[in-house]
Amino acid sequence: MAVCSMTGYASSDGVCSNVAWMWELRAVNGKGLDIRMRIPSGFEGLEQKMRGKCAEVLTRGNLQISLTAKEQGAATELVVNQSALDSVLKISKDLEEQGFDKPSTDGILSIRGVLEERHVERSETEQNELLAAIEQGFETALNGLVTAREAEGKALADVLLGQVSQISNLVQKVIADPSRSQEAIKDRLQQQVQNLVDSNSNFDEERLYVEAAILATKADLQEEIDRLLAHIVSANTLIGDGGPIGRRLDFLAQEFNRECNTICSKSNAAAVTAIGLELKVLVDQFREQIQNVE
Repeated sequence: MAVCSMTGYASSDGVCSNVAWMWELRAVNGKGLDIRMRIPSGFEGLEQKMRGKCAEVLTRGNLQISLTAKEQGAATELVVNQSALDSVLKISKDLEEQGFDKPSTDGILSIRGVLEERHVERSETEQNELLAAIEQGFETALNGLVTAREAEGKALADVLLGQVSQISNLVQKVIADPSRSQEAIKDRLQQQVQNLVDSNSNFDEERLYVEAAILATKADLQEEIDRLLAHIVSANTLIGDGGPIGRRLDFLAQEFNRECNTICSKSNAAAVTAIGLELKVLVDQFREQIQNVE
């Protein structure tokens, strides 16, 4: 599966049964799948089915869906407004009794309101054809949205893999730093232990061993390095496998950040601390990009 972004846009339109319709789908980042639909009157029955289709292919993102439908030169027919006609005939009769000429049929029908234009209702077959066309149009737009999200996701995956590679390079710098050699660590521990002894002539020997053990633990970054290396492998695997991996990558970014913080706090070498700070900046950038991943 491909890595997908959560952002995208797609549309589709058409004309059927004298109705011009158009679907528009817009997706942005979201913690879950949140679908909001605007459906015109008369088409509300489509909503539940369209939501189901979205859930089949999308797992995360705030999705706004709108359908517009406009009559295009719909068939009409003329009908007599019986109430208006009765009123006109009554007035005509009163005028005849007063000596006025009897109005012609054309004259009566030309009076405003006597004849009205009414849309011819679509047949059941036409209505079914219209709904089928609109449903097909939605699937076309939804497929377009998925394609757009996949295209953006491909570019996003390349960015993420590049950032993971940079993180890996910085971790290798920590590993290769001279301050991590056995001799450097030993010399640093000896100096720190000597400082403890010099600071207190009555220093308890057992307490000295405890303090030395604490200093030795703090001086060793191997656990943090091992975990970072494991996280790098996991990140590359997740991005390579693709699919809805956004939440897992976000958790992994938190773990990256935790190890970077520990390296910075435990480091006794300025060079390693500087690398740790670079790692933190890079991990923040990595996590920011992850917010776009489905």
